[in-house]
Amino acid sequence: MKKKEYKKQLYELQVQLVKFQRHVIENDIKVCVVFEGRDAAGKDGTIKRFLEHLSPREARAVALGKPSDRDKKSWYFQRYVPHLPAGGEMVFFNRSWYNRAGVEPVMGFCTKEEYEAFMQEVGSFEQMLVHSGMIFIKYYLDISKEEQKRRLEARKKDPLKQWKLSPIDMQAQKLWKKYSKYRDRMFERTSFVFAPWYVVHSDDKKTARINVMKHFLSQVDYPEKDEKLLIYDNDVVCEFDPVCYEKGLIAP
Repeated sequence: MKKKEYKKQLYELQVQLVKFQRHVIENDIKVCVVFEGRDAAGKDGTIKRFLEHLSPREARAVALGKPSDRDKKSWYFQRYVPHLPAGGEMVFFNRSWYNRAGVEPVMGFCTKEEYEAFMQEVGSFEQMLVHSGMIFIKYYLDISKEEQKRRLEARKKDPLKQWKLSPIDMQAQKLWKKYSKYRDRMFERTSFVFAPWYVVHSDDKKTARINVMKHFLSQVDYPEKDEKLLIYDNDVVCEFDPVCYEKGLIAP
């Protein structure tokens, strides 16, 4: 996507987001958006564009660090619950409880029993969120192995992005196949009718950001909604289905 076209579309979509937020605040609507994905897939940048012109009092990103000793002794979902939105709020999770479906089993941070318990419980947890009236949407940003390698190498050289490099990021390429295996299991077992996964092909950051914003806005209702602006590319954002593999949206 050319820079000029990107900036034009980004501005138009951010205007729509401001309209949506006004509707959320006036009607005490709860909005929760989960962003998961490969390391360096573009979660930070996408969330930043969502939040850029929203009121920070009613919209925030949540990116939790390592669990404390108390967290480890608590019900797994307990550390996430205080960060869920109240009425009139929008919350964007930059990684979420789905750490237990991907990063933790890959890196050996949880037991097989803890992993299986999560997979059995997460559906009930998310069904409660949806049943409470919350707008709840899950995105998984996927990129090719080659593009991930390029971005991770770029981070090493950029002094403004080196904070993004963690020991886990450094293992991303080495553990690529293992991450793919757990990602695929997650899709199969946690893409629910009431809370499906939406897969985003993110090799082109600008195209991915624009299409995620279009898709998100197309899923919600608000006054003065411009439907023509919100036609997204199904070859960039796709509700999880085996056809996503055939279309090349999910890297092997």
